Amino acid sequence: MAEAIGSAFLLAAVVGSGIMGVRLAGGNVGVALLANTLATGAALVALILTFGPISGAHLNPAVTLAEAWQGRLPWRDVLAYWGAQILGAFAGVVAAHAMFSEPLLAASRQTRAGGAQVFSEFVATFGLVAVIQGCARLRPPTVPFAVAAYITAAYWFTASTSFANPAVTLARAATDTFTGIRPADVPGFIVAQLCGAAAATALFRWLLPAGAPEPALVEGRSAESTPASTRAKTVSPRSAGRA
Repeated sequence: MAEAIGSAFLLAAVVGSGIMGVRLAGGNVGVALLANTLATGAALVALILTFGPISGAHLNPAVTLAEAWQGRLPWRDVLAYWGAQILGAFAGVVAAHAMFSEPLLAASRQTRAGGAQVFSEFVATFGLVAVIQGCARLRPPTVPFAVAAYITAAYWFTASTSFANPAVTLARAATDTFTGIRPADVPGFIVAQLCGAAAATALFRWLLPAGAPEPALVEGRSAESTPASTRAKTVSPRSAGRA
């Protein structure tokens, strides 16, 4: 339920802010995209802080797959998470359309085709999963802010505006608005996203193998450069995340 509600609010934020941005920007696409970006980033912080303690706030099938591969989620829960994320995402699109008096569901005509777009989704998802994997292991309390910051930036440095999420991609095919994607372009995006997530997860299984000692970080300094008396009084990031 947490994954479904969180995904619904995420899509309501993405699609709703896109509609509002276009209506208020007076034809300036850059201003509309900026409004869409800021709303999405702000919503991500709030949603991950809200639902993270309950379900992990994956809100993304690629992230769920990565978490299962890393052993932080039982494989038996993966399909349930995916179903909740996808159903929630479509519910969020319907809610956004209802708020702005748009048809509740409409196939998008927004073309997002070509190798550059597909490669952008690989890069966007690789980066997102890398941020999550690194922060979750070393600085758990920073995950909501790191994810939101990364997606906010990736809206602008990727040609695809960083969907980075198969559930989001499927649901955005059902909105014929600023944030939509043509259904024919969806498969390429999803394959690229899953490949990006797999590559990032494999990298971090090598960089931070399970059971290996984790570097203790204190204000950016390694444990080796911190006096033993100070280290003894420092709460580890992992413990802080559980407090």
